[in-house]
Amino acid sequence: MLTKKNIWLLVLSAGLLVVGFILLGQGPINNHLSWSVAPVILVLVYCFLLPFSIVARDKQDGKDGKQK
Repeated sequence: MLTKKNIWLLVLSAGLLVVGFILLGQGPINNHLSWSVAPVILVLVYCFLLPFSIVARDKQDGKDGKQK
């Protein structure tokens, strides 16, 4: 089940994807943002942040299973 933490991480991921693709489409081919910053942002979001936002769970108490 998606929690508030998961939703927040998914929104952050979507925002960073938009920023990454905007930077990727910037100006001439020798633009520093388009060559180095945008691919790093996109790889980090696709490989780490999006999967983590899907599988992240809140910590639970050991006895009764209630979420903190």
